[in-house]
Amino acid sequence: MKVEVFPDVDSVAREAAAIVAAEARAAIAERGRFVMAVSGGRTPWLMLRALAHEDVPWEYVHVVQVDERVAPKGDPDRNLTHLRESLSEQASLRPEQIQAMPVEAPDVEVAAAQYSAALRQIAGSPPVLDLVHLGLGPDGHTASLVPGDPVLAVDDADVGLTGIYQGRRRMTLTYPILNRSRRVLWLVTGGDKAEMVGRL
Repeated sequence: MKVEVFPDVDSVAREAAAIVAAEARAAIAERGRFVMAVSGGRTPWLMLRALAHEDVPWEYVHVVQVDERVAPKGDPDRNLTHLRESLSEQASLRPEQIQAMPVEAPDVEVAAAQYSAALRQIAGSPPVLDLVHLGLGPDGHTASLVPGDPVLAVDDADVGLTGIYQGRRRMTLTYPILNRSRRVLWLVTGGDKAEMVGRL
């Protein structure tokens, strides 16, 4: 693990965007595509906006979600809303290149299995993501893998569902697919995360 510290959130966002762009170019040159998973939270919004202005062959990029709140379309709590605002509207990324977690489905258990199937179509079987962006909560959670939630024990599925956390259930990638990823990029900002960064 390589750890780098920057003076402010803008510097973090710019450096992360440069790293992602370099990984994208390398993956596309080697394998013909780049599959990236993006977490929610405020820090990645800045990174994605910076990434939109990097030199990336966008036509070969696929973006999937690390996690999503079970909430209606367009809800401000949805990670997808900010993901689309950051990439679809600023980069040359077509809407179909962003694979949204189907949290609006009437049966989210079935929807989680469908998202696993979609990941296999995009990234192979079992799916291997080129890069996963992860954040870190003050309580130590990453993705929506919250301490004490039964989803932490899932080892036979790439997508799972949490219990209620901060008022909502969430769909999330699980440890198996995160651990298969070629690269994991952690973006952590804020003094309230210092203890958990040390533990990480």
